[in-house]
Amino acid sequence: MTTTQLSFFKYQGTGNDFVMVDDRANQFDAANHQLVHHLCDRRRGIGADGLILLRLHPEYDFEMVYFNADGHLGSMCGNGGRCTVAFARQVGVIDTTAHFLAADGPHEATIDADGTVHLRMQDVAWQEEVTAHDGVFLNTGSPHLVRFLPTDSLAAFNVFAEGRAVRYGALYAASGTNVNFVEEPSVPDAPWQVRTYERGVEDETQSCGTGVTAVALAASRRGASSPVHLRTPGGDLRVAFQAHPDGSFTDIYLSGPATRVFDGTIEIA
Repeated sequence: MTTTQLSFFKYQGTGNDFVMVDDRANQFDAANHQLVHHLCDRRRGIGADGLILLRLHPEYDFEMVYFNADGHLGSMCGNGGRCTVAFARQVGVIDTTAHFLAADGPHEATIDADGTVHLRMQDVAWQEEVTAHDGVFLNTGSPHLVRFLPTDSLAAFNVFAEGRAVRYGALYAASGTNVNFVEEPSVPDAPWQVRTYERGVEDETQSCGTGVTAVALAASRRGASSPVHLRTPGGDLRVAFQAHPDGSFTDIYLSGPATRVFDGTIEIA
């Protein structure tokens, strides 16, 4: 069996981790879902919530191609987008600003001196409450159901079981959804607590960028003002936005750290 060495980098944004591949030579077999799944496997591969290819694009600084841990192409990933911007800077594709293409269209981003990445998300239209699950559904580049829980209940909540039931339930049977469980702060200026079940990973993740974006927008209907401070199991993020009378949101920015963890090579068949 012929094998090759694949160079990779590992990045994480508030605990949401990714295998990053510099694929500017366009050599990675994006159709090999089994390979992507293997590389994301935490016991037999590198281990990650997803894999991202950094590719060249004639009209942008770069293109971000994102795969879920199950090996298949995913929709927009907010934390993955922030990590890709940091990675693009590391390999010399950009300096402190970026204009790149992702699954949901073009994005802009900037990097502060302390490494904080501010990622502009797509505009979002308000969608009404989903009475079947006592929540709000928003598409922030990826589909998200947001459910608000009673005070002091999130820590002990079974995110895996409840999230999986919604993700595979009849309402979202066609394509599934991510599910965010949220606890509103009980004191002023405290962060909104968020835990997320992610489709494609099929488990709770430490953080979800498009998820906290959806939570921030939903929280604005409960009195939260921009920027919203959100706390996930993996760390803190902030979401700034402009809310409009018709229920839409523009100028949405997801901000937080994006950190290089390690790099190496792995033998692949």
